[in-house]
Amino acid sequence: MFKTVEISDPRFAVEGLRWVTVHSAALAQRADLTLWVPEGIAGRQAVPIVILLHGVYGSHWAWAFKGGAHRTTAAMIRAGEIPPVILAMPSDGLCDHGSGYVPHQTQDFERWIVEEVSAATHLAVPESSEESPLCLTGLSMGGFGALRLGAKYPGRFRAVSAHSAATHQDQFKALMGDRLGPWSSREEDRSVLAAMRRNREHLPPFRFDCGVDDFLLEPNRELHRELTAAGIAHGYEEHPGAHTWEYWERHLPDSLRFFAARLAA
Repeated sequence: MFKTVEISDPRFAVEGLRWVTVHSAALAQRADLTLWVPEGIAGRQAVPIVILLHGVYGSHWAWAFKGGAHRTTAAMIRAGEIPPVILAMPSDGLCDHGSGYVPHQTQDFERWIVEEVSAATHLAVPESSEESPLCLTGLSMGGFGALRLGAKYPGRFRAVSAHSAATHQDQFKALMGDRLGPWSSREEDRSVLAAMRRNREHLPPFRFDCGVDDFLLEPNRELHRELTAAGIAHGYEEHPGAHTWEYWERHLPDSLRFFAARLAA
């Protein structure tokens, strides 16, 4: 799948983190991801993979080095709250301020996430494979990506979660101005609700949450209302907090517990 692959040497791993750079066919350029591999999985097969998508301005390192996602996950595994999972934390493809994880005219940031991230993970972590269940989450732009991709490719993911998600392309104007780039104009690529309505009979289990002081609170409430009116099953929660890493670090465990329950089902 990849013209070139560079994997960090495990001898220099830090807290189970390793890094991969591949030449992505979907992006026609190199792309990066940070991986976290839990202790004690050597020799296992098809260990589940949790893909975490970052927000605008960020990159593959954000979930680990701004949100401590690997430490949160390790603590929950040690406590027996969740089973061992591999974390795959890709860049979005690094288009301008953010790619939105959608197809563009010359690059397919959607395919990078849906197909290539797991393939790169398999190359770097032999305990994973095509049989590894995939779960998908993200924050802000990454929440938009998680909800929309989970809806557009319902058979690909075991479960989906989002924190402080944008729900429509129009909301990115507040973050990117007029620098949205050549995004796909298809409504299911612009709107979480449109993608969910299109595949409403086959959606994976999904949930989302938002802080009560978040500027995206009303779009999240509106998505919740629309899904409820349409009879589409989902979970929605509101918590104290704003559009901050403090909020996302605090509520990542909600996603991990949600995934653990669906992996055990």
